[in-house]
Amino acid sequence: MGTQTSTLLPPTLEPAVLEKLGLVLDRLAGLGSIMVAFSGGVDSALVLRAALAVVPGKVLAATGLSASYAEEEIAEAKAVAAQLGASHIMVETMELTDPRYADNTHQRCFFCKTELYGKMQARAAELGFDTIVDGTNADDLGDFRPGLRAANQLNVVSPLAEAGMTKSDIRAAARAWGVPIWNKPAAACLSSRFQYGDPITVEKLRQVASAETGLRRLGLKGFRVRHQDETARLEIPLDQFPLVLEHRSAIVDAVRQAGYRYVTLDLEGFRSGSMNEVLNARVKSTGLRRSSTD
Repeated sequence: MGTQTSTLLPPTLEPAVLEKLGLVLDRLAGLGSIMVAFSGGVDSALVLRAALAVVPGKVLAATGLSASYAEEEIAEAKAVAAQLGASHIMVETMELTDPRYADNTHQRCFFCKTELYGKMQARAAELGFDTIVDGTNADDLGDFRPGLRAANQLNVVSPLAEAGMTKSDIRAAARAWGVPIWNKPAAACLSSRFQYGDPITVEKLRQVASAETGLRRLGLKGFRVRHQDETARLEIPLDQFPLVLEHRSAIVDAVRQAGYRYVTLDLEGFRSGSMNEVLNARVKSTGLRRSSTD
């Protein structure tokens, strides 16, 4: 790592994580002015914190604004950007008007990210920012994520992934650096709650958002409400099952008020990307690749 950037690093990190974070700083230092695609999660928050440290005055956080993101997530993104001292804009996206997205095939995320990064590119050019960076990490590279192809095609830089930073590395670095959401559970857009092939509509997104808001008010965290017609399948972290039983009636009421008739608890608990499980099984059984050509 460069001598100048090494002075910016939190000294309490383990050497291996410290080295990776140094690589992130060096990469960012060479990009000129930076627009950070800021979702409000810990990954992009760490990138934003790093960018602000290495090129102060040349950083802008940009968050996509659409019906596919919960209002709570948008509000938290604004709050975290302010806490980090970053200039912050909202970039309105219109992916729901694209039938290729709304049809909800397994390439949905490609069309979403193409819309998002395309709009961000236009704003970056308008405002005079050289490069767009995102919070993709090394763990993301092993999952089915068509959005990565869109990022590559639109020249979005992923410094965490390039440096080999995993989620655990990122949380450790964010904690040492005082990023307020270092332990925030992973989040995803509301469209990830739907089975592939189930068309995405604003009304369905609002239904999911309403149900999840109700569960958060009851103290649940890091969960998903999976939309399956009239049924809401709740994926709750296993350690919160006692809380589910304690508030069973209130949970049922909250989910039914959102418009669901049936409420089920998935006994496997929360797992990220569970809607990809059918795809992954198909890949294993047929030998098909999960690459950008799928």
